[in-house]
Amino acid sequence: MSSETIFTKIINREIPAEILYEDEKALAFKDINPQAPFHALVIPKTAIATINDITETHAELVGHLYVVAAKLAKQFGFAEDGYRAVMNCNENGGQTVYHIHLHLLAGKPMGWPPYQDKKKELI
Repeated sequence: MSSETIFTKIINREIPAEILYEDEKALAFKDINPQAPFHALVIPKTAIATINDITETHAELVGHLYVVAAKLAKQFGFAEDGYRAVMNCNENGGQTVYHIHLHLLAGKPMGWPPYQDKKKELI
């Protein structure tokens, strides 16, 4: 898998995004295909393809993504009501861009499971 993804292009400002937060380690922006009234992606500026590729050396960086998510929840006023922060891994996990990213979803009650395929039984 190439380390050059749409997220790399957003980080490098080669394509536009509605950026909500940026620091030296991370970038957060609105998802172009929102699945909730508020849907942002929090990404590391370091390209890591999947959760499976995270190592001990990435622990602080991955933790930082959650710190950013909590800051955004407070900034946009949904910290107290609640939100979902989730990462997908590989095809069956729903990952479509191979640069880890934390989905931050809010603004409505979240059900569980988040998606149920009517054609398959849940395991």
